[in-house]
Amino acid sequence: MPVMSDTASFGFQEVPAAEKASLVRRVFDSVADRYDVMNDLMSMGVHRLWKADLIATVAPRAGELALDVAGGTGDIAMGLVAAAPGMQAIICDINAAMVARGRDRLLDDGILPGLGSGGIALVVGDAEALPLPDRSVDIYTIAFGLRNVTRIDAALAEARRVLKPGGRFFCLEFSHVVLPGLDRLYDIYSFNLLPALGGAVTGDRDAYAYLVESIRRFPAQPDLAQRMAAAGLDRPRWRNLSGGIAAIHSAWRL
Repeated sequence: MPVMSDTASFGFQEVPAAEKASLVRRVFDSVADRYDVMNDLMSMGVHRLWKADLIATVAPRAGELALDVAGGTGDIAMGLVAAAPGMQAIICDINAAMVARGRDRLLDDGILPGLGSGGIALVVGDAEALPLPDRSVDIYTIAFGLRNVTRIDAALAEARRVLKPGGRFFCLEFSHVVLPGLDRLYDIYSFNLLPALGGAVTGDRDAYAYLVESIRRFPAQPDLAQRMAAAGLDRPRWRNLSGGIAAIHSAWRL
């Protein structure tokens, strides 16, 4: 059995593992109301293309049940249900403020939350201890959330636990740039412009400094694929987006 570390990375800091979840929660409490606006500004709208690519890669089908973890704002779940009428989705996020933001978006779009009505339910829950039964979902997605969990390996193991045999795992996450030259430009933008932009729009520069640091601490594409395999997810693979600024990892639960 692997030894659990007493510390976890919070950006470039090492903090007690027991404290990371609350620190991350404070970050997203701070930016929840402006989160969607900041995503558009930070990526110049490209995040929408990445998420559309994720939904197309999932290729959901009517009758399937998807679990979108760290999906508080609801865009992935809403996109999946729109792409395959007759399927359903559960949004699970550890941050209540983000879940509330997602509920507001659903209502604004005329969707009554709940699997029996609008096809999308919301729940506050931890990626490392999902409030779902074993083998209960057909699809697991997590977009820009895996790097924020305290123990990535525990979250991957939970993903496998809740997936049905034959179920599919998908992770869209900021990753490691693979194009020569782009990495230097990306560093300049990330460490200088992005925190300043976050401070101007949300009033919390430190939150966006943390987000940049958390991206740099996240495992490289092959390393994440190895950890997926170690968690029991079969045939892990990845596809780079925008030169590796982001990547979609996928696998199966046999």
